[in-house]
Amino acid sequence: MMPNNQTTNTKFILLPFDSSLHIQYTLGFIFLLIYFLTLAGNLLIMTVIKMDSHLHTPMYFFLVNLSFFDVSYSSVMAPRLVHTLLVKNKIISLSGCLVQIGLMFFIASSEAFILSAMAYDRYSAICNPLVYVMVMSKRFCVFLACGSCLLGVTNSLLNTLPLLRLHFCGPYIIHHYSCEMPELLPLSCTDLFLNKMILFTTLVIFGFGCFFPILFSYTKIISAILKINSASGRSKAFSTCSSHVIVVTLFFVTGLGRYLSPATGSIVEQVISLQYSIVTPLLNPIIYSLKNVEVKIAIKKLWEKKIILSGTY
Repeated sequence: MMPNNQTTNTKFILLPFDSSLHIQYTLGFIFLLIYFLTLAGNLLIMTVIKMDSHLHTPMYFFLVNLSFFDVSYSSVMAPRLVHTLLVKNKIISLSGCLVQIGLMFFIASSEAFILSAMAYDRYSAICNPLVYVMVMSKRFCVFLACGSCLLGVTNSLLNTLPLLRLHFCGPYIIHHYSCEMPELLPLSCTDLFLNKMILFTTLVIFGFGCFFPILFSYTKIISAILKINSASGRSKAFSTCSSHVIVVTLFFVTGLGRYLSPATGSIVEQVISLQYSIVTPLLNPIIYSLKNVEVKIAIKKLWEKKIILSGTY
């Protein structure tokens, strides 16, 4: 019989990137820089959209939500990664692991539903423009955003609470830079059938439940774009949607592929995890800023306004 206070006593050692200390320190400072750039980029997008009334539309409302979840996800993952690489003490408690896993499931699931809502918004704007304003009302957009958070909490609780029943008998080594479900489960000496079934079921329901509506929306969008007679009209429509397609591909393909495959602790798995947890939150504001003329104009106006205001004092 394992002690009841196992959750507070069990500790794990994080051992990512089998390399020299010099390389680990270099990577640590690189990822720290990426984290600060991620915060700056996403906070800039959120600020610009809030301050420019021309961007107070459903599309940018969901973009603010996406940036918020990107900041949150990066803040859950990046500090632990940097700490693991730069500090000799690479120990994390079981309770710390469970908190990190729970937050990751909540944020990733909520972001998946936000991406699905963004796809539906683009579908409504391009395929049903005459009723777009009526369909994508402010109340409906808030409902979709709140529903995304609620479903994210549900998915997090469904996967995290069953972890409390697990006992760990060693080894207590996680060959990864953070606690993720695929790495934690194999370390348990408890029967994992229930946990694996819940994980697989929620991935199918929540993961593919978001991915296929997005796929359907963009199939309809592409079909509608191809019917546009104007070449400039087709180009503008493709430009508006291509950034979303890039984000969705990066997020879903790597995330679902990572959690549907067994953990081996290989460097490839860690690189894939870095892609959807560290790189994607950095790329989102860059993609939307470079591909979206309205955002670039709003940033320029905000910058000019700042210069003008500073010149008045």
